[in-house]
Amino acid sequence: MPAESSTGTGLARNAVGLREVLFQSVTAMAPAAAVAASIPAGAAFAGGSLPLSVLVALVACLFTASCVAELAQHLPAAGSVATYSAQGLHPAVGFLVGWGYVFVEVLVPPLPLLQLGFTTAGTLHQQWASYPADLWWPWSLAGAVVIAVTGFFGVRASARFGTALGIFEVAVFVAFAVMLIVAAGSHNTLSVFGTSHTAQGYSGVGGVFAGSVYTVLAFAGFESAAPLAEEARDPQRTMRRAVFGAALSIGVVYVVTTYAMTVYFGPDRFAGFGASGDASWEGVARASFGLFWVVLFLAVVNSTIANANASSNVSTRTAFALGRIGFFPRAFTRLHPRHRSPATGVAVQFAVAVAAMLGLGLWYDPVTAFALLATVIVTVIIGVYIVADLACAGYFLRRRRELFSPVRHVLFPVLGIAAFVPALLTAAGIPAFSFVAELAPPVSYAGPVVGVWMAIGVVVLLVVARRHPERLAQTGRVHLIDPDEDHEETGAVRG
Repeated sequence: MPAESSTGTGLARNAVGLREVLFQSVTAMAPAAAVAASIPAGAAFAGGSLPLSVLVALVACLFTASCVAELAQHLPAAGSVATYSAQGLHPAVGFLVGWGYVFVEVLVPPLPLLQLGFTTAGTLHQQWASYPADLWWPWSLAGAVVIAVTGFFGVRASARFGTALGIFEVAVFVAFAVMLIVAAGSHNTLSVFGTSHTAQGYSGVGGVFAGSVYTVLAFAGFESAAPLAEEARDPQRTMRRAVFGAALSIGVVYVVTTYAMTVYFGPDRFAGFGASGDASWEGVARASFGLFWVVLFLAVVNSTIANANASSNVSTRTAFALGRIGFFPRAFTRLHPRHRSPATGVAVQFAVAVAAMLGLGLWYDPVTAFALLATVIVTVIIGVYIVADLACAGYFLRRRRELFSPVRHVLFPVLGIAAFVPALLTAAGIPAFSFVAELAPPVSYAGPVVGVWMAIGVVVLLVVARRHPERLAQTGRVHLIDPDEDHEETGAVRG
């Protein structure tokens, strides 16, 4: 096994393997939190046919996961989706994708940290009424400190930490799913993979489709392994397996766990299932499985920390890549001399996380702040996925015709776009479908926030393109395999 390589200016080479990189994507998807909170949103439409909706969403997401995996294999770069878009479409598109991606990824850690705060405070208040339900912020702040310290010690420490957390949360929910399936006994039925149990008013395929659109949002994050390409062993092989493997494996977990709860709770009353109260994962565990609810609660808390950790890895590596080519301040390329961690990025990430978390959480409340940040993040991330689908087609049509496959590089991107466009409209609150609700303030502010950030990006792009056009061209550079890269300076392998 290759040893870790530390160089004067580059990220640590060969620091993590497939297992750690796989769980980078797994924890970025926050499977425990998704199963307990995100996926149940689809029950209001799909009802007891929600397992079918999850299966449809899994198949749909695998099309885009395949496209990202293809690009990650051939373009292993810390810039990830920015590099893919620059190579497959145009450097200007690559910059704008990177500009939007680093913006939302730096906002992702505050999101699960808010959830950590209000989930912990709410549970403690429920158990001991003397604990204030609104004293959420110490838990969120403690989580932010843990993530910053882990990130400071480098990708190996951060990735191993994420791996341990990811294994725990997945194991807990899979074990609980098995318990539910056994307890359901004769009520186990494959009819939940049909359309006969959809919610009232959303009958048949329409209810399943509506449920799947909300379920698609639970898959966000599968691409998060890609920014670790320059720190992974054998990245051309590892990146592809990690990105696609995370989407597939966690998608199967989503299907199994949703099936288990549906048959246990009852398909014909599942439309009332949600993220809290008696008709929820924790509610069922409390009512029927004794103290197992504590383990379930710890798995959700664990999931929030793991998600924040994975997202911090993504934001700091993307900022490093943009700093390296001169679009961000060069300070973002400053690495710790021993741990090879992007020290400036880690510090900025911590500062932004604390400011966004406390600022929005105390100005509104943590749940409202969570909804606002989630809308900003999901809207941009889904847009990034759509561009990545286009970039996959463009890259193999324009640059790698010898590897071009009509199925993998045209059909899959088209199907991926078809899957994510409805999810994008839903996340943005654009009522293109009857099941999409318009967003109310302050959540509706998400659109203008994204618009202003991207408008600033366009201005930066125009200025740089005029004054430093060579920097724009660098957006598509793959430092790991670029034959023009200084081998002594970066430790890159020549391709």
